[in-house]
Amino acid sequence: MTFRGTALFLLALLASCGGQPKLPPLAPNAVVLAFGDSLTFGIGANTGESYPVRLEALIGRKVVSAGVPGEASAEGLARLPAALDEAKPQLVILCHGGNDFLRKLDEGRAANNIRAMVRLARSRGAQVVLIGVPKPGLLPSPAGFYADVAREFRLPYEETALKKILTDNGLKSDLVHPNAAGYARLAEAIAALLRKTGAV
Repeated sequence: MTFRGTALFLLALLASCGGQPKLPPLAPNAVVLAFGDSLTFGIGANTGESYPVRLEALIGRKVVSAGVPGEASAEGLARLPAALDEAKPQLVILCHGGNDFLRKLDEGRAANNIRAMVRLARSRGAQVVLIGVPKPGLLPSPAGFYADVAREFRLPYEETALKKILTDNGLKSDLVHPNAAGYARLAEAIAALLRKTGAV
């Protein structure tokens, strides 16, 4: 292979590794289900300042907020079928697992619960976008299993937004929750990801 051929091959390989998976465009009347715990509910900000409310304004699609504060991933998995039945979403934004970390529950089990949620959403015809939730600590960053699940299912994955928000005192209300400005930043990051994937 020539040098030019090798360079082109490497560029193609990088593009295939680094790019986000594509999503089908969301219909104008599509419903997006934001599913998660207190980060989805909007703890740390006023009503109307959560990321799902902000996201709805950014993408021009109905976003149903289904966040339950304090919920661990096993409880979320049990709740998801009813939420899917009610919302009938074209897209699910999955942001779960933080309470598993706070309660020091088994990470392998949390990963399997997230996988089961992805399979369940897809079985109902919904696409899934995954949000990596940082583990609490001095330098919070998402648990490694989020990237594994995203690769396994070819999911668009937002891994940096919450990490950046929760390491910036101006964007958080406490150690594990954004404030209104932080939720706005999260909504902007998710909207940017949806544009990149072709969903909006």
